[in-house]
Amino acid sequence: MLYNKISNWIKEYAESNNMNSLIIGVSGGVDSAVSSTLAAKTGLKTIVVSMPIYQGEDQLKRANQHIDWLRNNYENVESNEIDLTNLFDKFSELFSKQSGHALANTRSRLRMVTLYHIASLNNGLVVGTGNKVEDFGIGFYTKYGDGGVDISPIADLMKSEVRDLAKSMGINQEIVDAAPTDGLWEDHRTDEEQVGASYKELEWAMEYDGNINNLSKREGEVLKIYNKFHNQNKHKMIDIPIFKNNFDNQ
Repeated sequence: MLYNKISNWIKEYAESNNMNSLIIGVSGGVDSAVSSTLAAKTGLKTIVVSMPIYQGEDQLKRANQHIDWLRNNYENVESNEIDLTNLFDKFSELFSKQSGHALANTRSRLRMVTLYHIASLNNGLVVGTGNKVEDFGIGFYTKYGDGGVDISPIADLMKSEVRDLAKSMGINQEIVDAAPTDGLWEDHRTDEEQVGASYKELEWAMEYDGNINNLSKREGEVLKIYNKFHNQNKHKMIDIPIFKNNFDNQ
């Protein structure tokens, strides 16, 4: 089964790097549910963390239900809820000039710092939750936020494949069916509302290499949306440029 192959891969990587625990944030969405379950299946100490910041009640409910399910099914799972709302508010007060997107990304970066602190205390790896469309298609993640991880178990899976994997592992159907959201906005806007296209449409666009003249109006719109996000976020998806000192000192 695919989930066994991925879990074994995670375990082999952790053990080869002398790490003995896995740390992962759980949001109530299918991506984090799948990644945390894959981590739990390794048998290694797995610490799942809920980190609400003005979180929607439905998101928090799903996250807690999934955490309870993990703890009931895997003895190696520990959990922690760390409410970062007050910390986020204190950080926001430091700046007189504000930007909606900058503050939204701060939520993700505070969560990343929290996960790495826990990882440092437990000789652990931070496990990523990004899927292929997010990580390599439209770059729909926060640089050094949810993109700041040590290992990415589902980054080569399309969103539809992640959902299929969730079903095969028995993850709550409510989580599988939940509208994807990045959890960065107080109005709880969905990914589709932010991007303007569904994951199904984005998967199609990511793999399309045909003649653009043969597209329907909507297909043309989706391809334009995909290319816009891909191009503007490409800097997040490629290696950081490094100056190469190939010249004699002058």
